[in-house]
Amino acid sequence: MTRRRVVVTGVGAVAAPGIGMDDLWKGIQQPAGPAPRLIEGWDPDPWIPKREHRRLDRFTQFALVATDEAFNQAGDMPDDLNRVTVALATGIGGLESLETLVHASEEDEPRASPFSIPMMMANAAAAAISIKYGFGGQATTPVVACAAGSQSILDGLRQIEWGYADVAVVGGAEAAARKSAREGFKAARALSPSGMARPFDVDRDGFVMGEGAAILILEAEEVAAARGATSLARILGGASTADAYHITAPHPEGKGAERAMRLALDDASLVPDQVRYVNAHGTGTGLNDMTEGRVISRIFGDDQPAVSSIKGTTGHGLGASGSIEAAVIVEAIRRGELPPNVGLTNQDPEIPLTDIVREPREWSPAPALSNSFGFGGHNTVLAFGPV
Repeated sequence: MTRRRVVVTGVGAVAAPGIGMDDLWKGIQQPAGPAPRLIEGWDPDPWIPKREHRRLDRFTQFALVATDEAFNQAGDMPDDLNRVTVALATGIGGLESLETLVHASEEDEPRASPFSIPMMMANAAAAAISIKYGFGGQATTPVVACAAGSQSILDGLRQIEWGYADVAVVGGAEAAARKSAREGFKAARALSPSGMARPFDVDRDGFVMGEGAAILILEAEEVAAARGATSLARILGGASTADAYHITAPHPEGKGAERAMRLALDDASLVPDQVRYVNAHGTGTGLNDMTEGRVISRIFGDDQPAVSSIKGTTGHGLGASGSIEAAVIVEAIRRGELPPNVGLTNQDPEIPLTDIVREPREWSPAPALSNSFGFGGHNTVLAFGPV
């Protein structure tokens, strides 16, 4: 079977720098807000009736709002809803609902909500999307830490490429930047004590937690053309690997990350000098930034593409981060502009990157990679390009 070409026809996002792609794009070009990067004053009422959203964890609310925006852009779906797949990732799931259930269960007279379990389960957002829109195709929830959002996109791509679906609703959602999780990451020495995410900076001291969601609508190119949809970008390919090394630290030589990037290039039928932008995982931690920078240098040599991480403004959205970053790449292709690496003042001289984007930059859209590397040694890399 010949692999089908896959395009992106809709994008939606909810994140601390902005709700909706326009506000998110503006927000990732501004100085970072306070840590953690939370969506202040979140109110789902304009999108989800109160009676419904009271039965949904915050991360599921984010996912539904981002999906609404994505479909407003993509337009009407094909008639056969059983040919629409959903892959909605998360790293932790309904942490707030889990905490509420634990507190309720410890009371003298426990009063757990009957919605506690469906609110906290990791697949709640994927289920909510398929139920709301009536999508009868495969509905799954990749849970591979900070690579999950990208993995969902790769899973949806494969479903369409090989003919199991015509449309895929893909992305990630996370609302885990709560005190319990922050204390856990702090104990693991991953969290920034300064509250500043500084990807690739010599003074970087860890990541800042964020929250949000992003959704991409993927379609077989011929399906999108048949219904007159506007294609925003092409998803050219991708790959996943495992470090098989350590539960939190990346492989010191970046072997798994490098294999993922090279396999993604092969899958997309690209050679390194065709890639003109890399949206880096760039968490602002010592090991991750150093390893990723060296891997990019090895792959691209003297002709490195432009590189930036947006986590200085979004924070690290864990299972949502890869999808938010993929949405930003699609927006960069649409606008012909690259997002800046906010938080970088003095580049670490030990990180061999030669072109980190420091200010918004005009760009002639070309193939781009999006890197996501997660605890557990999960590596997922996606390749996008203009239509």
